[in-house]
Amino acid sequence: MAGKSKGGKSKAKAQAEGQGVSVEPEVPVADVVEEAKPENGQVSEAPAADGGAADVEKVEGDAAVAAQAAEKPAEGELHLYPVTVKTQSGEKLELQLSPGDSVIDVKQFLLDAPETCFYTCYDLILHTKDGLAHQLEDYNEISEIADITTGGCTLQMIAATYDERSIRSHLRRVRELLSLSSLHVSLSTSLALQQESAQAKNADTGKTAGQELDGLNFMEDNTVALTSLLASAPAEIKCVDSIVFSSFNPPPSYRRLHGDLIYIDVVTLEGNKYCITGSSKSFYVNASNGSILDSRPLKQSHEASTLVGLLQNVSAKFNKGFREILDHKASAHPFENVQALLPVTSWLGAYPVQEHKRDAARAEDSVVLSYGTELIGMQRDWNEELQSCREFPHGNPQERILRGRALYKVTCDFVDAAVKGAVGVINRCIPPINPTDPECFHMYVHNNIFFSFAVDSDYEHISKDQKPDCQNGPGRSMPVPSPDLGAKADRDHADSSVALNSKTEEPNSVLEASAEAQIADSEQATYASANNDLKGTKSYQEADIPGLYNLAMAIIDYRGHRVVAQSIIPGILQGDKSDSLLYGSVDNGKKISWNEAFHAKVVEAANRLHVKEHSVLDGSGNPVKLAATVECKGIVGSDDRHYILDLMRVTPRDSNYIGLQHRFCVLRPELVASFVEVESTKKSPVQKVPDIPAELNGPESRDQHDSASDATAASVDKDDKSDESPAPTPAESNDSTVEILFNPNVFTEYKLAGSPEVSLRTTLCLLSLSRFKQHCALRYSQEIAADEALVKKVGSYLLDTVIPKFVQNLCSLDVSPMDGQTLTDVLHSNGINVRYLGKVAGMIKHLPHLWDLFSAEIIVRSAKHVVKEILRQSPDHNIAPAVAHFLNCFAGKVLAASTKGSAGSTQSKTQKAQKLSPSASSRKGQSVYSHLTSDGVWSDIKEFARHKYQFEVPDDARVGAKKIAVLRNLCQKVGVTIAARKYELNSAAPFQPSDILNLQPIVKHSVPTCTDARKLMEAGKIRMAEGTLNEAYALFSEAFSLLQQINGPMHKDAANCCRYLAMVLYHAGDIAGAIVQQHRELIINERCLGLDHPDTAHSYGNMALFYHGLNQTELALRHMSRTLLLLSLASGPDHPDVAATLINVAMMYQDASNMSTALRYLQAALTKNERILGPDHVQTAVCYHALAIAFSSMGNYKLSVQHETKTHGILVKQLGSDDSRTKDSENWLKTFKEREKQVNAQKQKDPLLQAHPGLYQAVQAAAIKYGDGSANVKKSLNAAVVGEGVPRGRGVDERGAKATAEVRKKAAARGVHLRNGPAANRVSELNHILNLINSAASASSASPTANTQRTESEGPQSNGPALNGAKEAKDTNRLSAKVDGQAPVGLGASLELKKQKSKQKA
Repeated sequence: MAGKSKGGKSKAKAQAEGQGVSVEPEVPVADVVEEAKPENGQVSEAPAADGGAADVEKVEGDAAVAAQAAEKPAEGELHLYPVTVKTQSGEKLELQLSPGDSVIDVKQFLLDAPETCFYTCYDLILHTKDGLAHQLEDYNEISEIADITTGGCTLQMIAATYDERSIRSHLRRVRELLSLSSLHVSLSTSLALQQESAQAKNADTGKTAGQELDGLNFMEDNTVALTSLLASAPAEIKCVDSIVFSSFNPPPSYRRLHGDLIYIDVVTLEGNKYCITGSSKSFYVNASNGSILDSRPLKQSHEASTLVGLLQNVSAKFNKGFREILDHKASAHPFENVQALLPVTSWLGAYPVQEHKRDAARAEDSVVLSYGTELIGMQRDWNEELQSCREFPHGNPQERILRGRALYKVTCDFVDAAVKGAVGVINRCIPPINPTDPECFHMYVHNNIFFSFAVDSDYEHISKDQKPDCQNGPGRSMPVPSPDLGAKADRDHADSSVALNSKTEEPNSVLEASAEAQIADSEQATYASANNDLKGTKSYQEADIPGLYNLAMAIIDYRGHRVVAQSIIPGILQGDKSDSLLYGSVDNGKKISWNEAFHAKVVEAANRLHVKEHSVLDGSGNPVKLAATVECKGIVGSDDRHYILDLMRVTPRDSNYIGLQHRFCVLRPELVASFVEVESTKKSPVQKVPDIPAELNGPESRDQHDSASDATAASVDKDDKSDESPAPTPAESNDSTVEILFNPNVFTEYKLAGSPEVSLRTTLCLLSLSRFKQHCALRYSQEIAADEALVKKVGSYLLDTVIPKFVQNLCSLDVSPMDGQTLTDVLHSNGINVRYLGKVAGMIKHLPHLWDLFSAEIIVRSAKHVVKEILRQSPDHNIAPAVAHFLNCFAGKVLAASTKGSAGSTQSKTQKAQKLSPSASSRKGQSVYSHLTSDGVWSDIKEFARHKYQFEVPDDARVGAKKIAVLRNLCQKVGVTIAARKYELNSAAPFQPSDILNLQPIVKHSVPTCTDARKLMEAGKIRMAEGTLNEAYALFSEAFSLLQQINGPMHKDAANCCRYLAMVLYHAGDIAGAIVQQHRELIINERCLGLDHPDTAHSYGNMALFYHGLNQTELALRHMSRTLLLLSLASGPDHPDVAATLINVAMMYQDASNMSTALRYLQAALTKNERILGPDHVQTAVCYHALAIAFSSMGNYKLSVQHETKTHGILVKQLGSDDSRTKDSENWLKTFKEREKQVNAQKQKDPLLQAHPGLYQAVQAAAIKYGDGSANVKKSLNAAVVGEGVPRGRGVDERGAKATAEVRKKAAARGVHLRNGPAANRVSELNHILNLINSAASASSASPTANTQRTESEGPQSNGPALNGAKEAKDTNRLSAKVDGQAPVGLGASLELKKQKSKQKA
C-alpha cells in the first residue's frame, strides 16, 4: 500500500496529538537510535535505560515511528516536512510528508489517524504560503502541485459527494472500525503490559524472579501445549447493536432523483431503532416508521457527512464505545494494526469452539460473496494492470520504489482473487467454459483469471502400478478421467486461438495413444509441471527483460485438488489472432514456430538464466534455433505484447533422474547459480571450438541416444556410479568458455541439432560431400555430447559436493532445521530438490534428531498425497469425518470392520471408485474412507515413500508419528485446522469429526521480491561481520525503509531487517533499542510466518535475552517459556535448539540466584545433548562447561574440576590440543584446580569449615554473589536464538561487551538495576542437589557421535550467531579474576566465536 514507510509515523504522531495517548518513551527512542550508531566501528556512549519493561514497552508503541525517523536519513533521499491538516470537523493535526508522496499516500495516512479514520469521501485542498489554493487529484505527487519544503503549507479536507460505490465503501469502513478483529496483539506485548502492572503493584516489595517455569514438564508432554498456543481473542467493545442494509433498498426512482443512495437500519445500545438515509451529500435519520418509507428528515440536527458522525449525535453509548475502540487500537504497537496482504493460515483453531452468534452484517457479506470478483461492473483486468506496472520506469531508486510497490500490490490482489476463485471452482460454484468436454478437461474463466486443474501424477503411478489410464484424475467429488492433461496445454493458454476448438477432439485420440505417450502428455499438467512453471515464471520475472512479459500465476491446493490460476492474455480466448504463436511448439515439437524479434528477447533472458542458445529438429527434420525449451510458447497478445508461457524447464534436467516418468525432474536455480559460480572461479577463457571427444570416433545417431536415455529409468543410487563414467572432456571443453550455459532440451524426447561453424577454408579442404556431411554430423555429436556432459556434471556436483557438504553442515549444526518447512527452505537454499530427502536421510542416521526430522518429513509428504486422494473423492458432507478418520488411521489404530474389509486401502477404494458414476460416487461417498485402516494407510505411505523418495519407512515409524510436531506438519501441508485441545495420541481413535474445524487452501504464488533490499541486507551482514557497526546499521536501515515502502512492514524480509538491526544495536550496547527492533520482528513473524513457526520461537528467545540484558529477568523468563512452548510444537523436545534454550533459561535463573532451578535446566540440557548428539559432541562440552561455571559460582570447585575435565577431554578429541578453545578449557581447568587447592588449604586452617564443608561452599557462593554487586557468571553461554549465521570476528563481541559494561556501570552509579538476590540456599538443600547433580553428571552415554567441527557461536541454531559470547567472556573473566587474580582467556567467548569461514554456496 502506498506510503507505508511513513504511515506508521504519521499515524503515531496523530495518535499522540489527537488522543492524548502517550506512546513516547521516557528516554526518546530517536535519541537512543542515533547514539547507537557508532562512528567507524567505535561504539558511542549508549544511554542507560532506567525505565524497565514498562519504559521499553512504551517505546514500542511509537518505536517504529521514532526509529524510522533516524533511519530515513540513511537512505539519503527522503526528507520529511510538517504539514498541518484541517479536518472536516475543524480539528487540526500534523503529518510528516515528503514531496514525493502521492495524494493517495496522504489519504492513507489520514485513514490511519484516529481523528480522520472514518472519513472516506473528501477532497484535499492544499493552501500554500503565498495564499494559493490547489485541489489535489489522487494520483498527483505533492511536488507536482506545490513546494512543501518552504513551510507554511496546510491541507484542508472538504466533503465530497458520495456515489453508490463510495457510500458502500464508507459503510464497509465503518464496520471495520467498530471491530477489533483486525487488531492482532502479540503475546510479547501482553507480557510486557502485565509486567508493567505487576511492577507497579510490587514496587515496594522488592521481589525478584524466583518463580520457576513449567518448561521441563510440557517439553515431555507437548500435547498440553496445544491449549496454550492461541491467545484469547480481544474482548469486543460494543458500540452499536446492529448496522444492516434496510429492506427499503434499493431507493425508489423518485427518491434517487433527490440523491438517495442507500438506506440503513441501525439499532443503538440504548434500544432505539433508526432508519438512516445515505444520500449523495450526507447521512440523516429519516422519519420512516414501520413498513412505509418516509424519506423526510426526522430532525435537522440528526444529519452528518459521515455515518460515524451521525451515530455520535444520536447515541451517547456509541460515542463512548467508539472512543474506547480508538484508544485500544492506539495503545497497540503500530504493526499490530497493519493488515498482511498475504496472511498465513493456522493449523489450530480456538477450543472450545466459540459460539456462533447472529450477525446481520456478516450474513450480508456472505450472501454477496462473489468469489474474488470486484463489485458489479468493476472486474479488474489483471493482466493489463500487471504489465502496465512492469512498464513503469525504473532508472533511479525512487522509480524502482514506485514500480515495486505497484507490482507487489497488484500481485497480492491477484493472489487473493485467485484463491477465492479457485475455491469457487472446486466447490462447483463457477461453471466451466467448456462444459461439454470431459470433466478432466474443464477450464474456467472468472474475474479475468484462467483456472485449470493439475493432476497428482506421482500418486497415480502408485495407485495404478504406473499404468496410465483415464480413470483417476482431478475429479471433484468423484473419480473422473485422468487427463492427458497435457492435451490441456492451454492450461496456460498455450494452444493460442485453437485452444477451445481442439479440446473436443483430443480426448478420443489420447485414449487410443500408447501408454508412454499418455504419460508424456499427462505430465504437462501434473503437480511437478505446475511447480516448475511457477519457478520458471519467477525466474523470468527476476530477469526482467524489457518487452518480454509473463503472466501472473498462483497455484492453489484445496480439498485434494491443485488449481493453477493465471491472468489472461488479451485476445487468447477470443481467437482473434491466427498467427499469435510466434515461438515454441504446441504439439511437442512437431511444428516449431520462430520469430527473430521474439528470439532476440528470449536470448537476452537466457543469458541471465544460464540457458544456452541451441538448435533442435522439428518433425520435418528442419533445425530451429531456440534459447528455451521446445514446449515453451511465445505468444503475441491483442495488446501487441510478447508473452512467454509454459516455462516448465528453465533449468536443465536432473541427470540423476533420467526416464520418461521423471520428465519434469529439473535442477533448482540455486544449484545452477552455485555451480556456475564455482566453475567460473576455476575456468579461464581458452579455445572457442572444442576438440572432438576421444570417445566419439564417428557420427552418433541422436535418435539412438534418445531412445537409450529414455529407456533408462535411473534411480539415485544407480546414477551415483553412472555419472562418473562419461569422459569429462566435452564438459571441460564447454566449461572453458567464459559463460557456462546449459541446454535445457538435453535428456528429453526432442531431437537436438548441433551448430556447425565450418569456415570456407575447411569446406574447400573436404574432398567430397559425404565427408562434409560426416564432418557436420561429427560436430553435431560433439556439441550434443558436450551439452549432455555439462548437465551430467552439474548432476554429479549435486551428488558429490552439495549434498555431502549439506550433510556435514547438518552434523556440525551449522544448519539446524526444526520442522518440515524450515527443512524444505534450507534444502532449496542449498539447491537440493525435495526428491533427495531419502538420500540425505540415509546419510544422517547416526543423529537421532535429524533422522526423526527427515523420516517424519518423508512420511508426512507421502501421507499428504494419500489424504488428498481421499479428499478428492469425498462429498461435501463427509469432509470432516473423512479427515478425522484418516488422522485416526495415521496416528491411531483403526482395524478393519471385518476380515473381508481388512484389505481395504486407498488403492482398492480408488479402483472401485473408478467405476462409479458421479451420482453413485456421491451416494456412496462414505465408502471412500470408511473402510480405510491403519495398516492400509501406512502401506500406501510406505509405497509412496519408496517410489518417490527411494526411502524405506522404518517399522517404528508409526510410533514416531504419534507426535504433535508430525501432526502439525501434516495439517499445515494439507490445510487442515484442528481444535486446540489435548489429544490422546496413544488411543485408537484420538480424533473426532468435531475436531476438524476448517479446510484452508494452500497457496504458492509469484509475488515479486525486493532485490535492492536483499542486496543491502547482504552488504549489511558483511559490514557487521567486519565490525563496522555504523555502516551495517545504515545499510539495514535503508533496506528496512525500502521494504516498508514497497512491501509494507508485514513481510518476512522486513522481519529479517529488524532482526539484524536488533543485533547491531545489541552489539553497540543499546539494549533498549535492540528490544524495539526485536519486538518489531516478533510481531511480523507471528503475522507472516505463524504463531508457532521456528523463527517466531527464536524471536521470543531473542526478546528474552535482551530483556535479561536490561535486568528484567522475570519478563525474560516469561518469553523463554513461550520459546520452549513453540519449540516443543515445531520440533518436539529432542532438538539441539531446545537444549540451547534450556541453557539460556538456566543462566537467567543463575543470575537471579536460583541455583537449584538453574542446575535442573543445565542437567536437562546436558541429558538432551548426550542423547541426540552423543557424549563426545562439542555441544555436550558446552553443557559441561556451563555446569562447571555454575558450580564455581557456588564455590564447589571440586565439581567444577570434574565437569571442566570432561569439557577438556571432548575438545581435545574433537578439535585437537592446539585449538584455541581447547587451550581456553585447559586454562579454566587450571584455574579451578588452583582455587580448589586454596579452598582445601583454608579448610585445614579452620576446623569449623573442615567439619562442615557445605558451610564453606555456601559462604564462598555468597561472597562471590555479593562481592561487587554484579558478579553474574554468565548471561547466555549458548545464546543460539539470535539472527542468522553471519561470520563475525571477535572484535564485534568485544565492542558489544565494552558497551554493555559501560551501560551497567552508569546504571550502577545511578543506583539503577542493582541485582541483589535472596539469601543463599540452606547448606543441606544445596549439598543434596549437588550430590544428585554430581552422580547424574558422572554417568555418560557411550553412543557414538559424528566427528564434527562445530563451534559454538551459533549454538545449535540454524540461523544465528550468539550475541552474548562477549558478555560471557566478560563475566567469566571477571569471575576468574576474583578467584586467583589472573583470568584465563574466556572459554565461553571462544566456544561461542564462530569459526571464520566464507559462507560460499554449496
